[in-house]
Amino acid sequence: MATVGVQVADLRNRYERWVRWWWPVLITLFFFARAHDLRVFFGLVVGGLGLLIERSLPEDRRARLDAALPAIAALSLALAYSFLQASDAGDFFNFTVIGIAEGCVFAIAASGLVLTYATTGVFNFAHGAVGMISAYVFYTFSQQLSWPVPIAIFITLFVFAPLVGLLIERVMRSFRDAPVQTAVVVTIALTVLLIGVAQKLYPASDAATLPKLLGENHNLKIGPANPTYDNVLALVLAVTVAVLLRFLLFGSRTGTAMRAVVDNPTLAALNGAQPVAIARYSWMLGSVLAALAGILLASGTNLDPIVLTFFVAGAYGAAVVGKLKSLPLTFAGAIALGIAKNFALFALPPDQVWQSVRNAIPGIFLFGALLLVPAAKLSVGRVVGRQTPRVPGLTSSLARAAVFVGLVVLVSRVAPADRMTDLTRGMIYALLLLSLVLLTGFSGQISLCQYVFMAIGAWAMGSTFGGNSLLGMLVAGLAAVPLGVLVALPALRLQGLYLALVTFGFATVARDLVLENPRVFGEGSVDVGRLHLFGINAQSNEAFFVLCGVTFALVAVVVLVLKRGPFGRRLAALRDSQAACATLGLNVNNTKLVVFALSAFIAGVAGALFGGLNSLANTIQFEPIFNIILLLFAVVGGVTTVSGAFIGGALFAMLPFVQSEYPDQAGLVFAIVAVAAVALGKQPNGIAGVLYSRLDGLRGASRPAAPAPAPAARPAAPAAPVKEVSSAPA
Repeated sequence: MATVGVQVADLRNRYERWVRWWWPVLITLFFFARAHDLRVFFGLVVGGLGLLIERSLPEDRRARLDAALPAIAALSLALAYSFLQASDAGDFFNFTVIGIAEGCVFAIAASGLVLTYATTGVFNFAHGAVGMISAYVFYTFSQQLSWPVPIAIFITLFVFAPLVGLLIERVMRSFRDAPVQTAVVVTIALTVLLIGVAQKLYPASDAATLPKLLGENHNLKIGPANPTYDNVLALVLAVTVAVLLRFLLFGSRTGTAMRAVVDNPTLAALNGAQPVAIARYSWMLGSVLAALAGILLASGTNLDPIVLTFFVAGAYGAAVVGKLKSLPLTFAGAIALGIAKNFALFALPPDQVWQSVRNAIPGIFLFGALLLVPAAKLSVGRVVGRQTPRVPGLTSSLARAAVFVGLVVLVSRVAPADRMTDLTRGMIYALLLLSLVLLTGFSGQISLCQYVFMAIGAWAMGSTFGGNSLLGMLVAGLAAVPLGVLVALPALRLQGLYLALVTFGFATVARDLVLENPRVFGEGSVDVGRLHLFGINAQSNEAFFVLCGVTFALVAVVVLVLKRGPFGRRLAALRDSQAACATLGLNVNNTKLVVFALSAFIAGVAGALFGGLNSLANTIQFEPIFNIILLLFAVVGGVTTVSGAFIGGALFAMLPFVQSEYPDQAGLVFAIVAVAAVALGKQPNGIAGVLYSRLDGLRGASRPAAPAPAPAARPAAPAAPVKEVSSAPA
């Protein structure tokens, strides 16, 4: 009877397994109804391979595969749909081969990210910038100096890229024990620094162009596919890199030491490892892989620092698929990304809306991969919060706001008329940075998507109530709130690095799917007027500057009121220790939702004023890279204070001014700000914090020294206790 029971259970398991794999049969029937060529067998082939793989796996991994069946089924159905949209099987095969080749380039770049993170614990946001600057250096050697291509590649990969890796390692070594937010900001600063260097050394007027590495119009015939020689080279290099990295990390003593150092450098050092040397090897190798990916991506294209940097950044999604530690999963994610981009060329309709979807595929891939990341554990943080300048009371805040408005009025009277636009732009940027003071400075939540809220505010201001009313400005703030809540939903699960990545992914997706939608901006623009209130017209530049100054002062007072109140104390607790907040019964999720919504509202109001400054708003004004630069200026100015927001906004406004007046020096400004951000990496209050510290020092020096206290008299010895004697009656 026991044997019969085992056989029945085995048959039941097999039956359940076949039922779980029902979808290949549906795909086959779907193909049979739509086509009558070899594609009919696609579903059966996929299903058969899946069952064969499942049969060969051990029981624990078989359960994981079964759990992943919904995702596998969805991907297979999408692949089947793409298969039908192709003109024939040969066309489908051709796009597949080209997609795999493009995915191999992403795999090389993502492997460098995973290697650096797995061995140093730092996610290098500057990875794409390293690939970009390496492509420019290769261009210098091969085109400007006319060196042979093999020599130029060798010098770029094995001399220049390792030197860049050593420099990055030296910078990041001093931030090893810093919070994740600090490491993110420092690597962002390095990104901006490298972009600035490229813009300074290679002006756009030079029109730098790289030819294909293996020559033009050279294709390899593989059945119906015609990949270029460069495509085949990328495939060969990606496989080689994957094999060598696998051997390095898991088959060599150096790889074992690399993985041990990131877990516990002190313990690894006690066992003979050299943490500094290991970190250097990791950064050097990661930079080599970034340089290789940058050269492959730049081959046959016009070089542009920003485009090339963030094209390499498309590998972020593949690295997240690999959970920043698994090279095979990273490789698979990169191949899937490359195939998805190429299938979208023929599988999606050709209209403008679907063209936006095609452009958004890397961002969608990154955003989707991050949504599958397990929820982060609540951070314990520190018991004592960071030292920040004292928050003034309500009376003092109102008095300072009145003085500030008076100074703004004075500046509007004496400043040159041709500089009023630049001054107003700085005030609007300062207002935008107030949204980061509330979100990042007070609560510790990183956001790289504030420009999305700003864009929606500009669009709402121009599209409602005539484009110049107070109600339109209110709608501008409220229109950004739903997007703020939408971004806050992943923030309920993610923290630190993953939160920064998901907000940046949201910014790229929103740019392609929302801002480029014909109902928002599309390929045109929206006219935005300046506020007209109670007969007061802010059409003149001077009046509009005063209006922006008054708005900044009012919002700053509200932000300080929030900081002093119970909500501000909850934000400070959220920043210092989310685990402690949950232990004390505070609702962490509600606090995050509210602070993201308030931050989006402020950014939306800033967008309404920004649109009025330029009289129009379009997609080009709100590129995703501006979010990275905005966070950098917030940190430089001081993301924890209102004064820091004002300083950061003033510095940020210098960029358009320099680009218009001194276009050759724009890259130099990027470099200077990036160096300042690295120098202030351990100063959470930025320039404002430095100024407050100096001011407190001057106040302390100006106070008269207190008289030395008189020496205390030696206390007298205690008297001997007196024993109380009571007489008893005789």
